Amino acid sequence: MVKQLNNSTIERAERPVTILQFGEGNFLRAFVDWQIDIANEHGVMNDGVVICKPRGESGRPAPIIDALKAQDGLFHVYLEGVEHKQPKSEVRLVSCVMDALNPCEEYERYEQYILSPELKIVVSNTTEAGIRYEEGDDLEACPPKSYPAKVAALLYKRFCHFEGNATKGLAVICCELIEDNGSTLRDYVIRHARRNNLGEEFVAWVERSCYFCDTLVDRIVPGFPHDTIEEIKEQIGYDDNLVVKGELYHLWVIGGDGYREVQRLLPLDKAGLNVLFMPSIKRFRDKKVRVLNGSHTGMVALSLMMGCETVMDAFNTPDIERFVCRMVNEEVLPMIDEPREELEAFAASILERFYNPYIKHRLKSISLNSLSKWEARNYPTLYDNWVKAGRVAKCECLTFAALLAYYAPTSGFEPDDTPEFIDYIGSVWDSAHLEDTVLKIVREGGIFTRDFSEVPGFVSTVAAYLKDIDEMGMAATLRKFLE
Repeated sequence: MVKQLNNSTIERAERPVTILQFGEGNFLRAFVDWQIDIANEHGVMNDGVVICKPRGESGRPAPIIDALKAQDGLFHVYLEGVEHKQPKSEVRLVSCVMDALNPCEEYERYEQYILSPELKIVVSNTTEAGIRYEEGDDLEACPPKSYPAKVAALLYKRFCHFEGNATKGLAVICCELIEDNGSTLRDYVIRHARRNNLGEEFVAWVERSCYFCDTLVDRIVPGFPHDTIEEIKEQIGYDDNLVVKGELYHLWVIGGDGYREVQRLLPLDKAGLNVLFMPSIKRFRDKKVRVLNGSHTGMVALSLMMGCETVMDAFNTPDIERFVCRMVNEEVLPMIDEPREELEAFAASILERFYNPYIKHRLKSISLNSLSKWEARNYPTLYDNWVKAGRVAKCECLTFAALLAYYAPTSGFEPDDTPEFIDYIGSVWDSAHLEDTVLKIVREGGIFTRDFSEVPGFVSTVAAYLKDIDEMGMAATLRKFLE
């Protein structure tokens, strides 16, 4: 008989809320909160977390926030994988989350936290679509709509509340998988500040008293284990409706201005966790995002259209495996400035994780916000192939064609992305004029921050692959491509 999971059935330490977390999803809970919990247990930290829903409107449901409240912030992280060639699993009850809220519905409580003298750190994963500058976002809204505007508003409130006290700035640590995530967010915060005439004293306070670190995160987190949840509940002894399943491996690289101060505030490395602090993360980021995340985003649409449900399903499909390996070896690795032998060993270790039999990494979950993910993870490889090698990266072109085919109004699929983007693609889709369709999508829809047509041959190549997909289907198109 499993027990309810809440403060009445679990004894735990009450900790001061020093960390404001924007994002209630699986990844942050299985990565950041899991690490903070371990550091608390080791005695190198004594920090509580409040989880905030980063997006949404008043009146709209917030099921994970509601579930966190019902369980008093408690949940289990269930890790499985292979270590030293032996299967291994471990379970942790995470107890560092002290509260959860939806700022759109509970703004006064949210404001109490952002003005708390104990608050030190802001952590976020608002997905790649979250760190975008939205012109005209109202900083006086409760709260503002976009994440950068939320951060600008909360920092300005702290600046005013504490009368510019230099010790009341915050460390802002982003987990979004975009290049220069923290420094980009800082630039948008300052842009909002100047656009709204918040004053140069505030801008100077942001620049001198707040730290925006660039980061790299790495852990495959499939999320809630629907298929085995009843067995897991029996194993842990609790009716936990927020179990998060992930792989054993984890890596967090934190760098940029103020990284030493952030290391002092967030000493996860002293708890034996795989957290690295350094002046610049570029070398790590280029490898990891382009190889691991670029492979995921590159394969997701074509794999879904070929009937696969998980990453392992895809890699057990010979043509998909061959395609991903070709893309990595011929287009991704040559654009990274490191010794080839070391890069190949790194790529092999990354791709080996795709075969983890214990992790059902669902392609549908990976497909969330694939449009912005492709720009962040795959476009840099496409662009570098043109600039550095004078060639069109045809594998990357096929991944984009598959993505557009997946988003096409006639595909039969339901992409999980910004509704306005999906609607725009549907409004301009013309199967008889695919090159014009691709050009409108990459130039005119406001979907991307870069104009992909700047790469000569990209639009026509993508259109040709789209024509093949339309006429032959995804599987036959891939076979033709690999011939």
